[in-house]
Amino acid sequence: MIKGDRVTLRTIERDDLPRYVTWLNDPEVIHHLNLFLPMNSDDEADWYDTQRRDKTSQNFALIVNEGQLHIGSVGLMSINHREQNAELGIVIGDKTQWGQGYGQEAIELLLDFAFSEMNLHRIYLRVDVSNTRAIRCYQNCGFSQEGRLREAVYHRGHFEDQLIMSVLRSEYPK
Repeated sequence: MIKGDRVTLRTIERDDLPRYVTWLNDPEVIHHLNLFLPMNSDDEADWYDTQRRDKTSQNFALIVNEGQLHIGSVGLMSINHREQNAELGIVIGDKTQWGQGYGQEAIELLLDFAFSEMNLHRIYLRVDVSNTRAIRCYQNCGFSQEGRLREAVYHRGHFEDQLIMSVLRSEYPK
């Protein structure tokens, strides 16, 4: 477990999967994720089993310390130990917890872990240009824009650009 002041990152357990199924079938929650087809319990169980064996990803359940409320997840994907980089992903599935700063703390905990424990050098992500709240959060965590993918994602009838953002260990504010 990785414990912060307000949130804890812990392994995802099989008992967590029903919450993910609910969250990942909510159009508001998945609007900025690379998901668009409905998910069922079998789909989520398949993902769970696969990610447990996948050495190129590390996913954590995001828990609010007060009340031990599971509100989402954060993780690293496409971990490349030779190049010392990985892609960050996060979802706050519990919409009642949006805008509380839990995502920022979770990202900061994950970056600390990635840079100090995993010896990674660069963490990158992709974010839709319309997701201004997430962009601001990433900037607050030390990420800088390094590129733009033009009309890279399709949402509700139109294409949208995505930004590529990254933070290097030497730039990380912690």
